[in-house]
Amino acid sequence: MPKTLTKSDLKSLSLYSLGGALEFYNFIIFIFFANYISTSFFPSELDDFWKLLGTYTIFATGYLAKPFAKSIKNYFKTQFYYIKAQNLNIILIMLSTFSLAFIPTFESIGYFSLVILLFIRILQGLAISKEFTHAWSFVKRHSPDGKDGFCVSSVNVSMMAGVIFACLVTLAIHQYFVLEEIYAYAWRSPFIVGGFLSMLLLYFGKTLKQNFIIQKIQHNHQENFTFKDLFKSKKDFSKIVATMLLSWMLTACVIILTLLMPNFIPEVLILEKIDALLIQIIALVILSCGTLLAGIWVDKFGFLITAFIFAIGFSFSCFLYFYFFYAQILHLSIYCYFIACFFGGINALAPILICKIFNPDKDLTKITFSYNIAYAIAGFFTPQLVFILHSLAVKPDEPFIYGIFTYTLILSLMSLLIAIFTYKKLRL
Repeated sequence: MPKTLTKSDLKSLSLYSLGGALEFYNFIIFIFFANYISTSFFPSELDDFWKLLGTYTIFATGYLAKPFAKSIKNYFKTQFYYIKAQNLNIILIMLSTFSLAFIPTFESIGYFSLVILLFIRILQGLAISKEFTHAWSFVKRHSPDGKDGFCVSSVNVSMMAGVIFACLVTLAIHQYFVLEEIYAYAWRSPFIVGGFLSMLLLYFGKTLKQNFIIQKIQHNHQENFTFKDLFKSKKDFSKIVATMLLSWMLTACVIILTLLMPNFIPEVLILEKIDALLIQIIALVILSCGTLLAGIWVDKFGFLITAFIFAIGFSFSCFLYFYFFYAQILHLSIYCYFIACFFGGINALAPILICKIFNPDKDLTKITFSYNIAYAIAGFFTPQLVFILHSLAVKPDEPFIYGIFTYTLILSLMSLLIAIFTYKKLRL
């Protein structure tokens, strides 16, 4: 009997993706208001560079908290057994997001405001409950023959939906408030929106059984996998390292193209924030199309050919984009940004290959372990690294404009090499 996704499966998967998009909005909306947050939680006499670097570092701690989420949630479920797992996630999301809307600033309580901000950001990282690895495995197991690349890549698009919604909320705030009002109080508005979205998550979870997919994926017994198990099997070790490196590419690609570079557009290209947000929304749509097309091409032309095309295309387009961007050539930099976002569809190759080299029925814990560790490491240091490289590129004296490009080049070439090695040597 051919594999297929039933109507119930599609409904559950769509709901899971929607929940993931809403959670991702709560997680990343912080970065959209980094400039405003930096002025509210750091002393005014501090240089703007250190304010923003500190803000990006606090943002990055949310990624670092992700691998510890399961252990901490299990502890609370043991202590407060009457709280269901799904409700616990919603409570954490609501508390952390609403708290950001009402937290006192540096002017009110001094450096203690930074401690609270850091704690809330860590809480946000712990609150993210949606495992993309679960959805990848589910789709891989149930996708029709010859369509698994497209189906797996479509899961990544739900992540883009959360960023697009964050763009729309940010756009509305900049449309209806003047800059002084945003710096004073309006930057808190998207966190209030996020808190109410958390209530929607609770509604979806109760009425449409949002956790259905995870239950169905885990119908087979999944053995616990810990760090010490990493070295037990040479074959597993190679697969897990490959998964971590590919996940690094996925995480860094999303952070750089969709979250960080749009923040730099108004400063470098001398554009209004609203114009930069519109560019970002178009870029996200193009990135989503590139992600889906990468999956289609894997199904049609094979994995290695697709990986080669997207890795070379991503490297070359990023070179042109960063060159024109820091040369402040407006139209060429925007066109090349769109092209780079299209080839940013290389992010889809990570879950596609992961689902090829692992057995989704038996190896889900290994996939989740390796993805979460790479997600935490790459997510933690990429924002600060990219911000520092950007600061070097905009220096008035002897700017170094190739820093971020060098990072993306290393990632794309690494992905290509890992893809070749993994696909040829490890696939059963």
